[in-house]
Amino acid sequence: MARELQECYLIDACRTPFGRARPDGIFGMTRADDMVVHVIRALMERNPEVPKEKIDDNLWAATTQMGDQGLTIGRTTAILAGLPETVPGCALDRMCAGGMTSIALGGSCIQAGDADLIIAGGVEHMGHHPMGQGADPNPRFIAEKIVDTSALNMGMTAENLHDMYPNITKEECDEYALECQKKAKNALDAGKFEKIIVPMTAWSANGWRVAAQDEQPRPETTMEGLKSLRTPFRVKGRVTAGNSSGLNDGAAGAILASEKAVKEFGLKPRMRLLNYAFAGVKAEVMGLGPIPATKKALERAGIKMDDLDVMEINEAFAVQVVAFMQEFGIDKSDARINPWGGAIAFGHPLASSGPRLMAHLAYEFEENPKLKYGLASMCVGLGQGGSLIWENVKS
Repeated sequence: MARELQECYLIDACRTPFGRARPDGIFGMTRADDMVVHVIRALMERNPEVPKEKIDDNLWAATTQMGDQGLTIGRTTAILAGLPETVPGCALDRMCAGGMTSIALGGSCIQAGDADLIIAGGVEHMGHHPMGQGADPNPRFIAEKIVDTSALNMGMTAENLHDMYPNITKEECDEYALECQKKAKNALDAGKFEKIIVPMTAWSANGWRVAAQDEQPRPETTMEGLKSLRTPFRVKGRVTAGNSSGLNDGAAGAILASEKAVKEFGLKPRMRLLNYAFAGVKAEVMGLGPIPATKKALERAGIKMDDLDVMEINEAFAVQVVAFMQEFGIDKSDARINPWGGAIAFGHPLASSGPRLMAHLAYEFEENPKLKYGLASMCVGLGQGGSLIWENVKS
């Protein structure tokens, strides 16, 4: 029987709060797979019309696939979340863009007619598994000068971007970071994340507590405070903890559905996957990744940058987003960029950040039907970028 190409829709997306990656963080004593289970259960409870037995796959990503986020986390969490034993699962890794890749892969499976319902997402418990834990980079990378030594240090790659763009100053990046904190505070005060963040009970040294909000936002941030922060990656450098994302724990996921499933089960889609692309750049300037990835995605979608009404760009480092805006001729005051704040405020639990971007897009679309096209984009360690373009179904 011939397969038919289908549209892919995002039905819902949510996440846990993002905690600080340290022993006394809100998830310091919580397992990574339990965070995934919580997101899966929340998605199913919020969308009871989605038949569990019809889910074709459970795709979950983690950068460090060991310990409580190893053992093919897509399958283990399907079982732990109470999905039928008929639901398979797998684990993916594209470092920071792992969860983004899970959604892109799930979307492709649906578009190709290979699936109708998929759960996809990402998790990272950086408190349990610091970036690079257990990794053994091939010595040829450095010995044969395949990559610069700085490629294995994300902070150094951000400093390299400053070298490439000498007109992007530390002050400009601090200003961007301050604006991010302000946007996040305004969005939090306005209750923008009530449908995105699903509170979770977590065990701590003081007993059970409810994790209901992110630990990372710093609304008290000032330019004076940002100026005083040290530059840990380079003497007299420009990258600080204030203009970078944090080290965090958290999980985020989404339900994807075909047009057939939408009609058959009476689902209410939020946005349609228009197209996506991943691209490679030099590993030592991995922050450039969103630029070629976005160019490829726009070309494949048949639209232009000016057609995008909102852009959710992961803020691994402020300089990376500022460089993106400069390359596309976007003014720093452009309201389309991360209107509710970004990773500098909320944190960046690696593989979970892609789905967070898509959750923001989905609910920004819901709030404003006039928004038609949205971009979710992020840079990826070792020199990659990923971009997904979505269309608001309400537009």
